[in-house]
Amino acid sequence: MNPFRQLLKSAGAHPPVGTWIMSASPLVAEATGHAGFDWAVIDMEHSPLDMMDVLQMMQALSCTKMVPIVRVAWNDAVLVKRVLDAGATTVMFPFVQTAEEAARAVAATRYPPQGNRGMAGMSRASRFGTHPNYLTTANKQMGVIVQLETAHAIERIDAIADVDGVDGLFIGPADLSASMGHVGQLTHPAVMDRMAQAVLRCKAAGKPVGTIGGDPESVAQYRAAGFDYVAVGSDLGLFMQGARSAIAALRT
Repeated sequence: MNPFRQLLKSAGAHPPVGTWIMSASPLVAEATGHAGFDWAVIDMEHSPLDMMDVLQMMQALSCTKMVPIVRVAWNDAVLVKRVLDAGATTVMFPFVQTAEEAARAVAATRYPPQGNRGMAGMSRASRFGTHPNYLTTANKQMGVIVQLETAHAIERIDAIADVDGVDGLFIGPADLSASMGHVGQLTHPAVMDRMAQAVLRCKAAGKPVGTIGGDPESVAQYRAAGFDYVAVGSDLGLFMQGARSAIAALRT
């Protein structure tokens, strides 16, 4: 089974806690994996990662229990193909606005006839050709998370959640708040209400939904709203919080 689906299935009453990896450092990624997070997003959208970096990040995380998710920079089949060949099993797609875009994301992660992923026998994903029947079994192992980041996307959440092959949805509060005219106000009452309504609609559709908060307090609010998996900050954000706290304590 796909590792992220398995994580959600075994979570029980406690939503799995993750974080974002934006440092582009395999060493920091490995340390983050040993810190105790359940999952993490290797972020290609807002960090300087290229394909070799992503591969090295996944190698670093393979010795930890943390489940990696790769967020591609865009819903692009060529980029997705390379990420999957490098060994990613769960991909997050940013800024999905329609069911058609969600279906295109799923197709990029599947070999024909279910999708349009290009075939390659010699890849890290197939253990360099030693994985028995990889090409015929890989489709069932793939996970897809689509990210809804605007009020427009939330309006279409039912149709997006209904797309076969979408394993989870993810509400991006920063972009959502901006699209609603509340830039930087991630926990604005109107934004929180929109997110809570999205949770109810995802649950009605039978699809897990996640989100991210910058601190434990905001994440606690998201948990209370019923989100199935949550992330707190990022490796760089957590480092900066600790660094600034230490400096402030020594300068008082």
